[in-house]
Amino acid sequence: MRFLAVCTALAAATALTGCSQLADQAAGRQKVTLWLMKGSASEDFIDRFTTSFEQEHPDLDLDVRIQEWTGIGDKVNAVLDGTSKEPADVIEVGNTQVAQYIETGGLSELTLEGLREWGSRDWLKGLAEPGSVNGAQYGVPWYAANRVVVYNKDLFANAGIKTPPRNRQEWIQATQKLDKGDQQGIYLAGQNWYVLAGFVWDEGGELAVETGGKWVGTLDDDKALAGMEFYKQLQALGDGPKAADEETPPQSQVFARGQVAQIIAPPGQAAEIEAANPALKGRLGFFPIPGKTSDKAGSVFTGGSDLIIPERTGHRKGAVSVITALVSEKWQTELARTMSYVPNKSTLAHLVEGNEGAAAMAPGAAQGRATPASARWAEVEAKNPIKPYMTAVLTGQDPKQAARAASEEIGRVLSSDR
Repeated sequence: MRFLAVCTALAAATALTGCSQLADQAAGRQKVTLWLMKGSASEDFIDRFTTSFEQEHPDLDLDVRIQEWTGIGDKVNAVLDGTSKEPADVIEVGNTQVAQYIETGGLSELTLEGLREWGSRDWLKGLAEPGSVNGAQYGVPWYAANRVVVYNKDLFANAGIKTPPRNRQEWIQATQKLDKGDQQGIYLAGQNWYVLAGFVWDEGGELAVETGGKWVGTLDDDKALAGMEFYKQLQALGDGPKAADEETPPQSQVFARGQVAQIIAPPGQAAEIEAANPALKGRLGFFPIPGKTSDKAGSVFTGGSDLIIPERTGHRKGAVSVITALVSEKWQTELARTMSYVPNKSTLAHLVEGNEGAAAMAPGAAQGRATPASARWAEVEAKNPIKPYMTAVLTGQDPKQAARAASEEIGRVLSSDR
């Protein structure tokens, strides 16, 4: 009765807007808060998604809050342990970050929803595997991005190469043709360890494995060494620095000078290249990193994002509805076409047809992998013994010995007490 009296008074004084808001609250209209990372989706996408979601879920208000990558770990952990002053019901996290949040605790398990509603059997492994522990799924794949070969069409045409190579042998042969005089067949920095990881995986090797509850680095395994040997062969067909990574100097800037035939990079670097050298606009092509055989693209590190639900959310049903919408074919299509991402399922690869860069990512994404599923892998990357190992091999040191030293360091970091 008090509620009706308030509404009547408000209607007499102001119109019906205030009554509508109170009625929503009285009817149990809930606010669901979604954290998205800066740059992951455009403002237009977010606005259209929010409007559509609220129309389809009249009992829910969607509050999208944009977060910065810097310091996001502490903010997410605060939500998970209940000390955050900012609410979050669904959170976008980097795919390789999920393991550390699983170890911390406080994530809602989403295995059944994945199987029943979200088509988890078709999820990209590089997004799904880091979000799973012992068969329980906590991170839901949202979108992927991975490296491809970005090439200069004019230099390929001048060398008589009419179609992109489809396997490693063709790739080496084409790169040898392109590597002449002042022209580099490929610019591959000596410490681009993400690229090396793909070659290691193609050979059946691993960066590290967990056995008996203990992590062991495996770069000195024969299969992993074979991946490094191919890296060395390819890297020699250009003038990439042996003791630096792809950002020292930025490889897009080197490519923009016009004398490099290929780099290995996310397709988004094409925009950086064209900005540095507008004459190359429209002259760039893309193809998947070739595999050992023509029937399968090379393995790649899959970057991208997963979606998680904090266990402490008071709106789990609404949070599940948000994820259901974000991973639906409709909004996967919109996101892929708006942002040139690879959709979260191999069965949706056709959505990026017509976008040359994104289409080149899709075959690789199907072979995509993630870094070892250890919550401490970030510490390995911080110290990164893989980089000096690569330099050691490229400068003529014994590969087995250098790999053993790097493997021991990886195992020490992953298995030592905190």
